[in-house]
Amino acid sequence: MIENQSDNIGNKEDDLSNQDNIPVDNSTAEDQTVEKEILSSQNTEVINTEDLKNTISNNDARLEQLEREHETLKNQYVRISADFENFRKRQSRDQDDLKIQLVSKSLTAILPIVDNFERARQQLKPESEEAQALHRSYQGLYKQLVEVLKQQGVAPMRVLGQQFDPNLHEAVLKEPSENFKEDFIMEELQRGYHLDGKVLRHALVKVSMGPGKQNSQEELEKDTVEGEIDSEDNTSEDV
Repeated sequence: MIENQSDNIGNKEDDLSNQDNIPVDNSTAEDQTVEKEILSSQNTEVINTEDLKNTISNNDARLEQLEREHETLKNQYVRISADFENFRKRQSRDQDDLKIQLVSKSLTAILPIVDNFERARQQLKPESEEAQALHRSYQGLYKQLVEVLKQQGVAPMRVLGQQFDPNLHEAVLKEPSENFKEDFIMEELQRGYHLDGKVLRHALVKVSMGPGKQNSQEELEKDTVEGEIDSEDNTSEDV
């Protein structure tokens, strides 16, 4: 009986050893793990691809928006730059015009003094040495004044014998003339001046009416007188 028990124990031990020697099939578990990893990797790749597409799409939309904003800002800059350039030119012209107006006003106030010097030079005829010395003295002052005017850009007009131009001349008198054609200047009454090519003061002039005006007037008066005489003769005959 003891032997039977020992045999049973021996058989159990053999069974256990046999069970230990049976190989365990781990390939299925490993395959499942690999498949899960592959599926997870694929899902991750799909997600990453979708995210990348969304990111690219968002970047493209943002790039288009930035390009539109850039174009708008560029147009604004060009417009502002052009407006500023026009403003700068306009300010420069206004400053030049203001400067010319101030200079013109000052020089115009000096011109009557020049006129008086010229009248004195034409009218005075010094005879004594003292008078001649005084004459030379104020003539020197006159030359200095004229030189200053030249330095400021002032130049006198030369109008005698020129055709009348209302932009340059002011007609004070009109007279018939045998020496000058009609609308030509026959005498300068007050000298005109230019300032850097612009009119500083108009010249006061006497304009010719031409050689035929006087004869025409005389003929008209003669015809009028003859008509009155004929009318009186006719009246006396009727009486």
